[in-house]
Amino acid sequence: MATTYDFPSDLRAGQEELHQVRAELSALLKRLPWSVEPLDGFSDAGGWRKIERPASPGWTADEQAEVEKLRRRERELAIFVTTHRYWSDLTGPDRVDARGTLKHAHDTSPEAEQDA
Repeated sequence: MATTYDFPSDLRAGQEELHQVRAELSALLKRLPWSVEPLDGFSDAGGWRKIERPASPGWTADEQAEVEKLRRRERELAIFVTTHRYWSDLTGPDRVDARGTLKHAHDTSPEAEQDA
């Protein structure tokens, strides 16, 4: 039977916000042009697979600021979660298992079960 952990609410909230920020950042990066700076398109068929990129208009100042804001928040949350005082009570394999469990805690939360 899998071990259950009594994660503090602030740790759970931090991990959940980290998931949300990473998803938001990923979605934003997928929408943005492939290059931050304006660049011409290119095609390279000389490697083991062909690579093509259309011309990139670059990112606007607002887009750059939004990406930086999300990356900064992602770092803050990752530091908060990984250095939380809760981890000091666990050692070795238990700590590894608990960290893995926390990463998926939102999948099994009561709120997620109600939405299913």
